[in-house]
Amino acid sequence: MIPPRNSALALALVLVAGCSADKAATPDISPTAPAATAIEADDELRDIANALFEPIPSEVTEAFGRPFTPERVALGHKLFFEPRLSSSHIITCHTCHSVATGGADNVSVAIGHGWQKGPRNSPTVLNSVFNTAQFWDGRASDLAEQAKGPVQASVEMNNTPARVEETLRSIPQYVAEFGAAFPDDAQPVTFDNMARAIEAFETTLVTPDARFDRFLAGKDSLDEGERRGLSLFIDKGCIACHSGVNLGGQAYYPFGVVARPGAEILPPGDKGRFAVTNTASDEYVFRAAPLRNVALTAPYFHSGEVWDLSEAVAIMGSSQLGHTLDADEVQAIVAFLHTLSGRQPQVDVPALPPSTAGTPRPE
Repeated sequence: MIPPRNSALALALVLVAGCSADKAATPDISPTAPAATAIEADDELRDIANALFEPIPSEVTEAFGRPFTPERVALGHKLFFEPRLSSSHIITCHTCHSVATGGADNVSVAIGHGWQKGPRNSPTVLNSVFNTAQFWDGRASDLAEQAKGPVQASVEMNNTPARVEETLRSIPQYVAEFGAAFPDDAQPVTFDNMARAIEAFETTLVTPDARFDRFLAGKDSLDEGERRGLSLFIDKGCIACHSGVNLGGQAYYPFGVVARPGAEILPPGDKGRFAVTNTASDEYVFRAAPLRNVALTAPYFHSGEVWDLSEAVAIMGSSQLGHTLDADEVQAIVAFLHTLSGRQPQVDVPALPPSTAGTPRPE
């Protein structure tokens, strides 16, 4: 028997409550839960899915409650590709968040200033506006705050707010474009406004029209394997951490609710959100990864040590849910995850204004 829509929603709330930041808490998945094969009809499964997930909207008109203008988006578009935001004049936001490769860089950890390796895998920038906070540990509350971090990090762009402002103010075209994007500011060219412009552009990087979204809207169907994968995703408890519009990105959980992975996947020196809160219960706690376009963003996890999506699914089953998923179950869930790849943003590489004699030279 298929539970009605409100029952499915109640189940989701119970599961999310069970998967709290308390390492002892585990989702209460009953061994007598109906088999995934019992959910066969698209319309029945769609009712349950619509209570748990939301489609990606085709357009977003504000970022974290802040409306933006076309001028601000256009400026942010240039700044996203602007290498002079880095002290070396080499690294850009796009370096680690390539819109051509799922909004990430497809390497284990980012490579930054002086070929230094960063401490974590780069999360995708696509659909990041739907996340409750940014970075794996949630240390940035929104995309504007996030944009400031890599610019200043010595291991990434290795720059300073003062030098960024000096650079941008030395280029007349940028001065004019900041003025158009922030017309009410007495001094439009600021480090904060740089970040707000990038936020406006990144907010446009959404991926609507995934097959799963069309399924939710009743415009498309899932094949037998994908349908079984979605059913397993619900029945096994993946929805405890991966629901809503972005299928994740909304809360924090220990990596290893049931069984902690090995050091090659969960490096002991990276204690996750603990570095932000300094609270013992936040050791090895991370923001649940959003799963939109996950098939495009290998390698996986904050350590970037797992390259195969099937392996990542199996690890999540045992570590987070206490389920040893068999090969057929893993394959079905992976088939469902492939339906989450949406229409990718079509972004031109912008022509940037030239430097002047007053522009700081690369270091």
